[in-house]
Amino acid sequence: MPSTLPDGDPAPASGELPASALSGLGERPFGFYVHVPFCVTRCGYCDFNTYTAAELGPGASHRDYADTAIDEVRLARRVLGEAELPVETVFFGGGTPTLLPADDLARILRAIDEEFGLARGAEVTTEANPESVDPAYLERLREGGFNRVSFGMQSAREHVLKVLDRQHTPGRAGQAVQEARKAGFDHVNLDLIYSTPGESDDDWRASLGKAIEAGPDHVSAYSLIVEDGTRLAARIRRGELPMPDDDVAADRYLIADEMLSGAGFEWYEVSNWATSEAGRCRHNLLYWTGGDWWAVGPGAHSHVGGTRWWNVKHPAAYAQRLAAGTSPAHAREVLTDDDREVERLMLELRLVSGYPVAEVKGEARTAVARALGDGLLQTEPFKAGRMVLTQRGRLLADALIRDLTV
Repeated sequence: MPSTLPDGDPAPASGELPASALSGLGERPFGFYVHVPFCVTRCGYCDFNTYTAAELGPGASHRDYADTAIDEVRLARRVLGEAELPVETVFFGGGTPTLLPADDLARILRAIDEEFGLARGAEVTTEANPESVDPAYLERLREGGFNRVSFGMQSAREHVLKVLDRQHTPGRAGQAVQEARKAGFDHVNLDLIYSTPGESDDDWRASLGKAIEAGPDHVSAYSLIVEDGTRLAARIRRGELPMPDDDVAADRYLIADEMLSGAGFEWYEVSNWATSEAGRCRHNLLYWTGGDWWAVGPGAHSHVGGTRWWNVKHPAAYAQRLAAGTSPAHAREVLTDDDREVERLMLELRLVSGYPVAEVKGEARTAVARALGDGLLQTEPFKAGRMVLTQRGRLLADALIRDLTV
């Protein structure tokens, strides 16, 4: 969850949604995101809405957070009415959700099930830092209904982890994967970051090799983004570290695709690879394919039927709103049909399933023809009516999307 809230229209204290948002409710996939905004330390590159103990201040605590989050789950049920909304995916993110007791995470999940009902075979994920869990904790999560875990590995090189201000030792992420498997988790993801200042190609290959060796069925790999206001940005501005290079990042992406593909992973979104269709992150696919989700927690962003809203940023303000029986929503926006179509193209084009050629209109068709000629789109899917990115197209996806949405 980004730390800066966007502008928007005032959100009603009741949390009431416009009729346009409720139209068709239940016909689209529905999920929950639960933001847990706590961290032991703040990583130098992180711009998320998270708080260490020193930053939290009065009015919010780890101890009371589960009860507050459950209050918002119950608010969601009131706002969304009696519509049948089996929850297909639940994702606990942060921050570090696993700083809360496993039983607290399970209580929040149980409240979602009690209010809405979990769909049969629902995917339930939590993020975790490798050092924030142990075998007993993972077993408690599995007993509580979680069936997928995502570990923030980032790198296998100590000097790279140091630049990122990560706390775990290089081998801990691999151990955590094995502990999760032993606890009964069928689906495990490792998050990696590439093009960190001071990282070499060999460092990146070593990180990928260790990630593959650990045995996850999903790997996410993201190029480091230097966000204004972070400690990393300040170090780069002072000349202590070099700015990440776009060409280096492109080379690292190609290395990742080569090594992961060679190990049996297939890309299904520009930055995500899985060993099977079952291993793909269904929660993220819900985002990318226009589903509905209610996001619980301070600063969390929800979307239902073309209405997007976001909660107040600070955990204390969030807790105060819910304790008073009012919605924690800070502001919202109602997307136009054109807005929704642009977002659909931006997201679906990043997927291996692609975007329908027939739905590209007007001058954008010229950009499509140019992209096909430049080798950014795969030929055979295009003949079948879908725009699917080539490997080169994945490297230039952002630029291509800009061409298609101008």
